[in-house]
Amino acid sequence: MSNLYWLSEEQMARLQPFFPKSHGRPRVDDRRVLSGIIFFNRNGLRWCDAPKEYDPPKTLYNRWKRWSEMGVFARIFEGLAAEAAEPTTIMIDATYLKAHRTASSLRAKKGGFERLVGRTKGGMNTKLHAVTDTSGRPIRFFMSAGQISDYTGAAALLDDLPTADWLLADRGYDADWFRNALRDKGIKPCIPGRKARKIPIKYDKRRYKRRNRIEIMFGRLKDWRRVATRYDRCPKVFLSAIALAATVLFWL
Repeated sequence: MSNLYWLSEEQMARLQPFFPKSHGRPRVDDRRVLSGIIFFNRNGLRWCDAPKEYDPPKTLYNRWKRWSEMGVFARIFEGLAAEAAEPTTIMIDATYLKAHRTASSLRAKKGGFERLVGRTKGGMNTKLHAVTDTSGRPIRFFMSAGQISDYTGAAALLDDLPTADWLLADRGYDADWFRNALRDKGIKPCIPGRKARKIPIKYDKRRYKRRNRIEIMFGRLKDWRRVATRYDRCPKVFLSAIALAATVLFWL
């Protein structure tokens, strides 16, 4: 197949420090297996449909599941982002990710919070909250059920925000507590006020126009089919798919 994806030797050299140590028998070729995992997630395949050039599907699946549960892909994303991020101006926003029926079963517990899937006007969804650097590259993620507010995501990400001069966000993040918390961290908010405010909020409209970069980032993430549609029941495995996509698209 001419459209197979292969990691380069230079990319593997950047990824290698984050790999867990091999115990016992040596692992199957890391480059071939990881390239197959990336191809699988980008194209939304079933494991049994993985091209034979990568390895037996069981090998790919076992590596993907084991490393996802160990948090390996999340550490790769966080490590590479920390090395190259430009956080002078950061942006925060959230987007809905459609949950497939295989991921949205709520039989285990009413509300489905343990799976981070919730019912919204658009159906069953997971909500991805993200912070990006000045160039619109993701540096932090937080995942919640679809019906959870933007405020909750902002509160979850607040303590982990990098040192920055400005934070750009839409009016969904207009709350006095959030503005005050940002100022306490030395970050100036550039957030339009809600229309219901009696006293209008002044903000830098020219600077605010740069916020479209985080929207572009979400659009690029959703080009990966297993990110745009959630098939995984386990939140940690699904977050690994998001972290892997962000790593390949923005940090390798």
